[in-house]
Amino acid sequence: MTAAQIGLPRRLVVGGGASADVGRVVRELGFARPLVVTDAFLVAQGTAARVVSALEEAGCVPAVFDGTVPDPTTESLVPGLEAVRAHAADCVIGLGGGSPLDTAKALAVLAVGGGSMRDYKAPTVTPGPALAVIAIPTTAGSGSEATQFSIITDSASDEKMLCPGPAFLPVAAVVDYELTLSMPARLTADTGVDALTHAIEAYVSRRANPFADGFALSAISTIAKNIRRVYADGHDRPARESMMLAATQAGIAFSNSSVALVHGMSRPIGAHFHVAHGLSNAMLLPAVMRFSVGAAVSRYADCARAFGIAGDTDAALAQSLVTAIEELCADLEVPTPREYGIERSRWDQLAPLMAEQALASGSPGNNPRVPDAAQIVSLYDEMYG
Repeated sequence: MTAAQIGLPRRLVVGGGASADVGRVVRELGFARPLVVTDAFLVAQGTAARVVSALEEAGCVPAVFDGTVPDPTTESLVPGLEAVRAHAADCVIGLGGGSPLDTAKALAVLAVGGGSMRDYKAPTVTPGPALAVIAIPTTAGSGSEATQFSIITDSASDEKMLCPGPAFLPVAAVVDYELTLSMPARLTADTGVDALTHAIEAYVSRRANPFADGFALSAISTIAKNIRRVYADGHDRPARESMMLAATQAGIAFSNSSVALVHGMSRPIGAHFHVAHGLSNAMLLPAVMRFSVGAAVSRYADCARAFGIAGDTDAALAQSLVTAIEELCADLEVPTPREYGIERSRWDQLAPLMAEQALASGSPGNNPRVPDAAQIVSLYDEMYG
């Protein structure tokens, strides 16, 4: 067995109100001129201002870039890079969901490494150099605060590029569940299933390892107990706290093993149809599990036990997990692509290209059952609804 290469943030500050400590974290890491990379919503909501205030109270000189967009593109990075240079930033703070965090990571690498994001696309693995990134997630889903990846869409080709390597790993993460209390139910569900997908794929991946396994199973167990609670009541603070911790654990798990077929197929859906990443994962998860389960029965059975399912045999447990995930997505009202409003003709037209892009990402090669392009097209057909 090949030795696993483990990467983790140097500092993790976890708990309600943790975001108030960001100034101290930045100063203790030796930085003073952070650029806060966020979006217009978090500026309007006042969250960015509270982070800026905490930084200033610690003696930092912060600036804010609020031009991040959902599913960040190479074009959207241009003004961000200008902001990094105009402020002479010595570190970057990503504040938001997966898109601001991915943007912050990309800017940190481009600011020092130069070139274009295509230079950093998998299979290239970038060790550095980069500005330090401090991540403050505001959704319980992407786990990006603990991962060595950034996902950026090529504006010219609409390809979602997976950019991996230690250069993209935050040096610190501030994990404050109170920032998720205002998340609407739809976003809560989609990001929650995203985290669950991270954990399951990390555990069944061909690159799974004992270090990542423990984080994955813990995340699965926690999400199973809490995701319906936060969907029903967004102000359920204990459930919110549990989901936030689980999302970070799932991020650690897949960052140190890998994601697999769901993510490979999900990125092209986001690029071509502008479906949020967590939602496209949720759309895909049941169909991909049905396709994959027979190739890793014992691993899926372990996931079933963590999910809280009882059964006599691994085969029964694995199949029960597939059923349980189908029921969960139904309870969370996850739409099919058809229900989402995507035209069938356009879906069928792009399916072969999406299959090629999924395979090119490398993620399907980590799946327990490795598909070819025709099988991926069939899965796109099956999930359409």
